[in-house]
Amino acid sequence: EVQLVESGGGMVQPGGSLRLSCVASGFPFSAYDMNWVRQAPGKGPEWISHINTGGGTGYADSVKGRFTISRDNAKNTVYLQMNSLKPEDTAVYYCNARHWITQRNYWGQGTQVTVSS
Repeated sequence: EVQLVESGGGMVQPGGSLRLSCVASGFPFSAYDMNWVRQAPGKGPEWISHINTGGGTGYADSVKGRFTISRDNAKNTVYLQMNSLKPEDTAVYYCNARHWITQRNYWGQGTQVTVSS
């Protein structure tokens, strides 16, 4: 059974930090590019970060310089370190796995991040 399980969300004050984790199982994690996508209340999904099978990364302008994505293939886990959080970062954060050739993809259930004073 394929699973992507996110954790690490919560409530934090503006300027604070959180580290999200996404643990994968049921598929060959190292063969998949990984993405973080978020959805704020009343808005559509927003892609925010990507790490490919070779470790190359990309970020949306809205998070560049504040968020860092990384992966540990030995632990089948992708991380999102979020610093200098802003109220506009409030959203449900989803982990996505996409095979770099077949484009088969999987989604986690999401973890809520709330940035508020």
